[in-house]
Formats: sequence, structure tokens, C-alpha cells
Amino acid sequence: MQLRVYNTLNRKKEELIPIKPGQVGIYSCGPTVYKYAHIGNLRAYVFMDELRRVLEYDGMKVKSVMNITDVGHLVSDADDGEDKMQKSANETGKSPLEIAAFYTDQFMKDIDALNIKRPTITPKATDNIPEMLKVVEDLLEKGYAYETEDGIYFSVEKFPNYGRLSGINLDDQRHGARVEVNTFKRHPIDFALWKKAAPNHLQQWPSPWGMGFPGWHIECTAMSKKYLGATFDIHTGGVDHIPIHHENEIAQAECWLGCRPVNYWMHSEFMLIDGGKMSKSLGNTYTVSDIVERGYAPVMFRYFCLNVQYRQKINFTWEGMEGAKNAYNKLCAQLWAHKTSNVPTDKAVLDDYTKKFEDAINDDLNIPLAIGVLWTMLKEPKSKDIYNLALKFDKVFALDFDKIKEPERPKIDVPANITALAEERLLARKAKNWAESDRLRDQINALGYAIKDTATGYEITLK
Repeated sequence: MQLRVYNTLNRKKEELIPIKPGQVGIYSCGPTVYKYAHIGNLRAYVFMDELRRVLEYDGMKVKSVMNITDVGHLVSDADDGEDKMQKSANETGKSPLEIAAFYTDQFMKDIDALNIKRPTITPKATDNIPEMLKVVEDLLEKGYAYETEDGIYFSVEKFPNYGRLSGINLDDQRHGARVEVNTFKRHPIDFALWKKAAPNHLQQWPSPWGMGFPGWHIECTAMSKKYLGATFDIHTGGVDHIPIHHENEIAQAECWLGCRPVNYWMHSEFMLIDGGKMSKSLGNTYTVSDIVERGYAPVMFRYFCLNVQYRQKINFTWEGMEGAKNAYNKLCAQLWAHKTSNVPTDKAVLDDYTKKFEDAINDDLNIPLAIGVLWTMLKEPKSKDIYNLALKFDKVFALDFDKIKEPERPKIDVPANITALAEERLLARKAKNWAESDRLRDQINALGYAIKDTATGYEITLK
């Protein structure tokens, strides 16, 4: 099995060839823990989890690192505005560390609920300040950064390949820049490596340039190097990270380390809401708790996400969630029917479905196609072998197939004539008049009902 992934850096699908055979290192941009994560944020982590699960299904050993941003992320990714942690602290009256601890715990509960495997390592930005300072000092010494009245900035013009990931043109940014000009910067999109702090700033650390705090982008470079090395295999995130955060990561890392920091950049697309943008600033976001309160199990939201390939936008509506719920329940009912059958399935049939499933997941994580393979497989004659193969597929899906229960039969009002036929049949069975029993069963079936013998008598359901 050879996994092919879409590499944003080269804008094409490529075979994933790990630096170390059999091992893959992944760095994923984690949450800024100042508010609850919304379902649009969580889609990116479902993608992160699917990538990991496919690699592990393929026999790879995965080291997954996801940072916790608990300092230094400004409201604007372009170094403008108020620090998000400080803003939340001012609104709540709690300290930044209290806020970070609470929302980190909530985030972990959310990913647990969605069957997202916890990363191997989840370093906090505040625990890695010395590593960040080292990067800043080295970039200054090498001439890639400069000091101003308000901080230390990276000079994008010193890095000729700036814009390779996103397609940004530096001249376009200078002339008629969409980026608001900071008069301290030499170029409009130079970015902060370290910000000098005002006396009342709640999070600040000593540095060679006075008290301050790290720029957002430097955090990921320092921590990915610390835990995965100078060059690692895969960096994931949302498409919103491409034009600023990840572009800046590449620039500062290559200039600092003198090598390519990441071999494969992978990005998940946006989740829309009712066809429009979802964001905390617009106040139109939903959380895992909101989904549960509406009567949907978290695994149903995961199923909703898996039905759209990660590089395509997904539109969230409550009607769509209801459809996902119904489909998931139907899927579980069919799995139960296979689980309770002892009829074998030919190995060649099972091998064919396995190949189709593996071809799908290894084609840039085409999980929707893999789910389609599962649905087709469930149309086969009922067999425990089919159920067991579905359990194997669920190592990637993570849809709790091992926890399915017998579907509840809908309660029906049985007409008196059907009950009378059932009672007559019961008497025939007690008399061991099997021909009469069969005749009455067929008559009941012909009227649209099914009868099942039980230890206490019988059970009647709709056909």
C-alpha cells in the first residue's frame, strides 16, 4: 500500500515517502485556548486524525505533535490587534493560565468525544519560551530579522522563496497592500518574531530586548524542531493557515535551520454554515455540546465530516446533521444484521472489498469513497465475515462499529385480525400442526406483517 497525498507546497498529489522508513512525524497546528473550539475548528482535527489512522492502518508508526497556543496569538494573524489570551482574560477576570487550562481541558474532551486520537505530544507554548528565544536570537544574528521599537521582525525580503506555499507576491503586497501598514516594519508583511510588552500585558517574559512575548508563528517552528527535528514529514492545518501562518513558518524555519523544514504540507478546507462563513467573530458557530443538546451523538458529526473529502468545503446545516444521523443509524442496523449471521462469505469477495477500501483511503484520504465501499459491501448476503471486515475498516473510520446494539424495533398497533391469526397459529404450534402453522404465517405475511416465535410466544412486526 502506497499512500498518495496532496502536497500544498507543490500543488499536486505525491507519494508519501517518510524520512525514516516505517515512521512518520506529523506536526499539527493546535488550538488557541481562549474559547471553546467550534465544529469548523474540529473538522481540521478530524482530518488530522484520519491521516494518522490511515498511516497506522498502513503499518506506519506515527509520532503526532500538536501544540497548545496559550500565549502570543493576536486577533489578527498579521501582528495587529489585541492578544486573544489577554482579551479573554480582560473579559472574564481570570488569569491567562486559568483560561488556558480550562479551554485546553474542554478541547481534549471534545476530541475524545469525536474519537480523535490524542496526539503523541501536546506541548504548550508557555513551556517552550527558551526555545523560541533561541530561534529569534539566531535569526537576528544571521541577518534575517531586525529590531524595532515594538519588537523583533522577520524580513521577508531576505527570503527569496517567500510566497511559494500561498502564491503571495511581495510587490503586490507592498503596492496597495491589503495588509495594514505597521510603520515599524520595513515591508508590510514582515512579521513579528517577538513583541515587546507593555507594562500591563498579562503574559510576558524576560528577553535580550526587554520584557515581551513570542509572535504566534515562532511557536510552531520552535516546537516542531524540538520534538520532530529540523526536517519532518507532514505539517497539517486548515487552509486559513496557508497565506500567513504557514508561509511565515517556512520562511523563518528555512532561514534558521538552512534546510527544508517540512516535506509535505496538508490542509483541510473550510466548514461553511448554511452556505456562508463560520467564525467566532460572526457569532454563528456551534460546539460539540450544541450538537449533543440537539440530540446528535458526537460520532454522528464525525460521520457527517467523513462524507466530504478533506480538501473540499463542507456545508453544515441541521438538516444535513439529521441526514447524517439517519444514515448512521441505518448503517449500524445493517452492521447488526451481519454481526448476528453465521453464514460465511467467500474470501475472494472479502479481498476485493479490502482492496477497494485500501485504494480509496490511500488516494489522498478519499474517505467518502471508502464509506461508499462499505455501503456496497453491506448489500452482500448477511455474514459475520462482512461485519468483521467492517470492524477492520473502522480502524480508519472510528465510527464505533464495535459498540453497535440491536436496533430498537418500532412499536406498532397490531390489528385485531392479525392478533387473532397469531393466536390461532400459536395453538397450531402447540398442537405440532406445522402445516397449519406455516399457512397462518404466510397469511400474516401476505397482510404486511411478520411474526417471530419467542420463548414466551411470538412477536409481530411490520414486514
